[in-house]
Amino acid sequence: MALLSIRGDWYLYIWLIYYRKIYSAVIWLLGNHCRGDKSRSVISASAGGQSLASLHRVRTRRRKAQQLRNKHVVALVRRPSLRRIVMAPGASTAHAMMEDKEKALTNVSMRRRRISQFAPLLIALVGLPARGKSQLAHRLSRHLNWNGESTKVFDCSEYRRRHMALYGSHDIFRADNLQGSAIRRQSAREAVQDAVLWLKDGNSVAIFDGTNVTKEQRRELNECITDMGFRILFIECVCEDQELLERNIIEILHYSADYKDMTEEEAVDDLRKKLEHYMRQYEPIDGSLEALSFARVENMGDTVTAHKVSGQKESGILGYLSGMRALPQTLYFTRHGESEYNVLGRIGGDAVLSPRGERYAHGLAKHLNEMAAHEAFTVWTSELRRTKQTASEIMAPKRAIRALNELDAGICEGLTYEEMQERFPQEFAWRDQDKLRYRYPWGESYIDIMTRLRPVLSALEDEHNVVVVGHQAVLRCMLGYFLDAKLDELPYMNVPLHTIVKLTSYGYKYKVEMNKLPIECVDTHRQQPKNCSINRTTDDALVTVPSHYDTLPSNMWQNSEAQL
Repeated sequence: MALLSIRGDWYLYIWLIYYRKIYSAVIWLLGNHCRGDKSRSVISASAGGQSLASLHRVRTRRRKAQQLRNKHVVALVRRPSLRRIVMAPGASTAHAMMEDKEKALTNVSMRRRRISQFAPLLIALVGLPARGKSQLAHRLSRHLNWNGESTKVFDCSEYRRRHMALYGSHDIFRADNLQGSAIRRQSAREAVQDAVLWLKDGNSVAIFDGTNVTKEQRRELNECITDMGFRILFIECVCEDQELLERNIIEILHYSADYKDMTEEEAVDDLRKKLEHYMRQYEPIDGSLEALSFARVENMGDTVTAHKVSGQKESGILGYLSGMRALPQTLYFTRHGESEYNVLGRIGGDAVLSPRGERYAHGLAKHLNEMAAHEAFTVWTSELRRTKQTASEIMAPKRAIRALNELDAGICEGLTYEEMQERFPQEFAWRDQDKLRYRYPWGESYIDIMTRLRPVLSALEDEHNVVVVGHQAVLRCMLGYFLDAKLDELPYMNVPLHTIVKLTSYGYKYKVEMNKLPIECVDTHRQQPKNCSINRTTDDALVTVPSHYDTLPSNMWQNSEAQL
């Protein structure tokens, strides 16, 4: 019966549907009309106010309904159970992996953002023994210290030797040697701890000289350093050049403390087996698997590649590594012969050689010309007359370099120390207080010399058999660089006249030989006085001034002139 009643009133349902459509159309037209121009509206003020109020209520209800729907949609999307329902079969695992990867990348990026580019830097070396890691570490340390970055090398081998009274054999480097592995891990841990303390004390760079041959070692070190807020750069040393590799091995055998009590045959056999142990454990750095900032140096600078390297210090380090070469060196340094200003005790200027200085020029030329018969060399001089005169008789190519000119004394050029004390006692005292950083008025300081010597030293590191004929302050800085002297010691290094200083490289160190020719000269070396106050007396200020013509007994100069 109900079905028949519904079937008989079918026209009523059709009419209701049709009427609803007409009602909706009328409401839409009224809405558009009310939103139209007011000049076309003929609705009274009371009726218009009622229509606008009703439309405002409708829009408010629609806006709240839309916000509610959006809220429910967002809540549904955020619910993990509903997300898994709408995902395709088998996609949940992949989605979870993507979430984990995004979370890891977010953590890494946030960690990197927290570390400032000006934060202290730890450099960790990676590679097999005899690949030049120690040489690179110490050369890089010397370069960074010279450029004002307080740097120190922490050698893992030195820490290992503290735990062993005497090096036994290669067995300590076996992976299955539990006791040896424990000693090596403890040594690496102590080296890193000291490096961290060095950085926390306000220093710029620490270099961790170790092998770090496994991914696990590098991962732990990277996490430890970055969690402390320091930057870290790995440098992997690779050597495929057999000649370079053999030279590195020979240096290890000759200079390593591990082999000083072994015969040559025992040392060679032990080092060979040690290399085999490390090669079994070695896992080269893979940028696609390890989230590290690293550089790879092949054959000590022949090829340098970088991966995710950023930062001011790191960029400067890459520039130095790309120009580095591992060649044996022999360098010669000598001051010009005694000049007329040296005799008179005057500083700076462009004086010519004294008679004894000319004798030194002859003796230097004879000494070097005999050496040139066996091996070729070049001569570098400054642009001042006294260095060119000293090198004039040397039979070798010469190059005058402006950066090798003597320190510019500004308004004090050509003065004696006595005259400086008389005219500028305050300046003289300030210079004695900090000779390294003191700058003469309108002149230079030792720091200025170091700055202009940077390109010269970079070029000299790649040269062999070079003779540098220079000046006292300049040679102090150059010798201090190669001997890795402390900066405050540079102004007081003793570089006497008429002396040839020979530097011979072995590994990352230099052997020094002093050869003084038998030709008399004045002593221009002045030590720092104990009293550096600006209120000191003249006698206190001049107590360490070296003797010169005006202060030496006249009979001494008469005897000297008679000999000439």
